[in-house]
Amino acid sequence: MIQAKTLTFLKALSRHNNRDWFEAHKAQYLEAKADYENFISQVIVQLSKTEPRYKDLEAKRCIFRIYRDVRFSKDKSPYKTHFGAYFNPGTKASELAGLYIHICPGKSFIGGGRYMPDAATLRKIRQEIDYNTDEFKKIINNKKFKKQFSSLEDIKLKTAPRDYPKDHPDIELLKYTSFIVGKPLTDATVTGKQLMKEVTTSFSTMKPLLDFLNRALD
Repeated sequence: MIQAKTLTFLKALSRHNNRDWFEAHKAQYLEAKADYENFISQVIVQLSKTEPRYKDLEAKRCIFRIYRDVRFSKDKSPYKTHFGAYFNPGTKASELAGLYIHICPGKSFIGGGRYMPDAATLRKIRQEIDYNTDEFKKIINNKKFKKQFSSLEDIKLKTAPRDYPKDHPDIELLKYTSFIVGKPLTDATVTGKQLMKEVTTSFSTMKPLLDFLNRALD
């Protein structure tokens, strides 16, 4: 579980997103960061029970920095108002599919899959879907999967990918440019005893999808 005061800090940061306030409340930030990092360490231990390749992950290497890159953004707010961590067998910058945990007051969620893979990775994933369509359909149409996540996020091309004919029988699956799922978390769940169970259950349910996507890159 995440401490309620961690959400309290993030709420305050969203109202005072400037360097002066942040520096004046650095102690609270460090406490909130340590709370989140401690939870992520516990998540790694639990996920490693079903995905041994996660056992060597370090929490601090899974967690994204709170500092925003504002160089090319109209929004010059210097800090993110959430904590996020991404778990996969590689690194945060890896093309491998993985699990993501996002903690933000009123907007927390668990997600997973592969968001906007590069062109080479996307071609490999599409080829895997094309070659093993029935297996892919079985994964995303599984009753437990649909109950947890409903369906893949609808992030698609409007037309057929260049390498496939428009009349391909499964062209809608091949139009995807991201392969992600997600489910929201209430603040009560985030700060409650059921949070770890929500994470591990979600991971278990999405793992066949992650394995399928990552197999395409092997």
